[in-house]
Amino acid sequence: MEETSREAVATAVQRVAGMLQRSDQLDKVEQYRRREARKKASVEARLKAAIQSQLDGVRTGLTQLHSALLDVKDIQSSLADVSKDWRQSINTIENLKDVKDAVVQHSQLASAVENLKNIFSVPEIVAETQQLIEQAELLQAHRKLMELECSRDDLMYEQYRMDSKNTSDMNLISIYFEDVQGLSDELAKQLWMVLQRSMVTVRRDPTMLVSVVRIIEREEKIDRRMVDRKKQTGFIPPGRPKRWKDKMFEVLEGTVSTRIEGTQAVTREADKMWLVRLLEITRKYVLDDLIVVKNLMVQCFPPHYNTFNRFFSLYHSAVSTRVKELASEDLEANEIVSMLTWVLNTYKSEEMMGHPELRSECDVNQLEPLLPQDVVDDLLSKYVQTFTSNITGWLRKALETDKKDWQKETEPEADQDGYYQTTLPAIVFQMFEQNLQVAAQIDGEFKEQVLKLCLKQMNAFLIRYREEAVAYKEEHLRDRQLPQCYVQYMIAIINNCQTFKESINSLKRKYSQSSEPTDSDAAIGRTLNDVAKEGCQFLLDEVFLDLEHHLNELLTRKWLTGSHAVDTICVTVEDYFNDFNKIKKPFNQEMTSEALRRVVVEYIKAVMQKRITFKNADERREGAERMIKEADQFNFLFRKLAAGEDTDRLCGAIAAIAEVFKLTDPTLLFLEVTTLVSKYPDIREEHIQALLAVRGDASREMRQMIIGTLSENKVSYAGVTQPIFKDITVPTITMTTMTTMTSMATAKLLK
Repeated sequence: MEETSREAVATAVQRVAGMLQRSDQLDKVEQYRRREARKKASVEARLKAAIQSQLDGVRTGLTQLHSALLDVKDIQSSLADVSKDWRQSINTIENLKDVKDAVVQHSQLASAVENLKNIFSVPEIVAETQQLIEQAELLQAHRKLMELECSRDDLMYEQYRMDSKNTSDMNLISIYFEDVQGLSDELAKQLWMVLQRSMVTVRRDPTMLVSVVRIIEREEKIDRRMVDRKKQTGFIPPGRPKRWKDKMFEVLEGTVSTRIEGTQAVTREADKMWLVRLLEITRKYVLDDLIVVKNLMVQCFPPHYNTFNRFFSLYHSAVSTRVKELASEDLEANEIVSMLTWVLNTYKSEEMMGHPELRSECDVNQLEPLLPQDVVDDLLSKYVQTFTSNITGWLRKALETDKKDWQKETEPEADQDGYYQTTLPAIVFQMFEQNLQVAAQIDGEFKEQVLKLCLKQMNAFLIRYREEAVAYKEEHLRDRQLPQCYVQYMIAIINNCQTFKESINSLKRKYSQSSEPTDSDAAIGRTLNDVAKEGCQFLLDEVFLDLEHHLNELLTRKWLTGSHAVDTICVTVEDYFNDFNKIKKPFNQEMTSEALRRVVVEYIKAVMQKRITFKNADERREGAERMIKEADQFNFLFRKLAAGEDTDRLCGAIAAIAEVFKLTDPTLLFLEVTTLVSKYPDIREEHIQALLAVRGDASREMRQMIIGTLSENKVSYAGVTQPIFKDITVPTITMTTMTTMTSMATAKLLK
């Protein structure tokens, strides 16, 4: 306390010293004193108020503690009185046991009196109920049945309450009411029969279906009440709970399954289209039934049954089960297609589950797939295997049929533009088209897969087609009189290649989403080009077989003295090309160009074979003029046949050689040969030597000088588009002799 006082005095001194630091502050001493007095009074007032408040709280607490003490004493006294009274009443409770038993007995007797009328009239009520069931008066029959069950259940419950272990009395009651359970079972049968015919009943007599649902709802309520009583008392009447609602849904599910399973009217042995018919009948039944459920049956069931969605699920499950059973059978390729088209497309379309009348009630996108993906994949794989095997057989048969046509004595048919053709492309692509249309019904991805498979099979087929064309040519060469229409059918084979190309492009545009070329595309293109080019080559071979004798006459003494070999060559070529006009573009153009090239090459070969050596200037002039004239004949002919831009250049090679022969001044021979080499840089030294040898007046020194100079100034022919001399070989003396002998022998044979 003293320490506190000292701290207070020290604090006061410090504050006063702070207020009186300057002399002018002495005038404010009185003012400072009054201010401090006010502060002191304020602090003292707050202290008094706080102390008073604490005193009031203490006083109130003491009062409440006193009251609580009095209450505790009163409770203690009351508990003592209760304990005393309880000890005195134990004997009294034991004496009331007889009263309790009397009350239970009274309750049982009251229940018996209440059901006495029903007890005595049980046989009569059973008979009435049986009659009502037979008359299909189901609601009234159920009302009677409930009265009987209520009487039985009340008696058994009272017996259970009185003596739960007395089974003899329970059995007595059960025996007396034994017909009641039979009635219940009989009524249930009638209910299930109505539910099994629910689709028919709801159209003809919907009130009957409503009655059935009401009866089931009543039984559900009784079941719930009895189950609740069992929880309280442990007693439940016999036959409870009946669970008729669960049984109802089982019956409906069985009805739907039976309806779906009963759609198969025919088998594969009786009708090849059995599966298509089965699926169509199933579609019609399901759609019709669901529309009936939506428009009629929903009104017969309570809203909380969610009737439409329940039936929707039942039909979906039944159809799924049936489809799985069908998928497990040994289906043929067309049946697999029908199945998958129906499952993947038709089922959820507007034709069935997505029908406009059903769309408002359900979302078909929420349905589980009818078939698991692995089953779908297995079916697709099986279809692809079967399709591959079938299409291989179809293509083989189509080719065999086409080969038989090649032997005909009549010309092949022509298309609207007059081009020869056979039916092979149409048959092949009709098969492809049909299978792709089928695949497109299943799935876009599967369609692409089938298209790739078709193209792959097409490539293998074209390889066989090429082999058969070669065999056809070889067969003809063994006897050129047979087949009679060899040229025309070879033209048709060439044209078929172009038709195949166009048909493949058409299929890809129609059935493929991808524009990227595939490996099969490149292989097919190469094979078709090879077949067409080989076919053109075979035809040209045929032409030049006929021209062989006349070509052998060129640049011979006979030719120099007045042969008509070139006239015959031109007439023969033009005659053949009247048929070759039936070849489609671009092969006809390529063939004409190749024919011109081969004619020119054969002509130049005749020069290079040195069949003749000019003896003097007159022979050289006469031979050169004849060569120029014949070059003009070739030029005129092939321009007429539209051989292309190279006509002048190719025919000009003959004229350029003729200029070398025509030259009269040997000193200018080097310039003429140089001009020839500049125009045709693929010409070789042996070619120049052969030309100079045919000319007959070039000395050895001149030949060496010309060859040597040309060798030093050799011109590259890498840029030449179509070399002429590259493939022309100059025979040696032995080869020349043999060629001459062969030509003479051939001439004799032809004569």
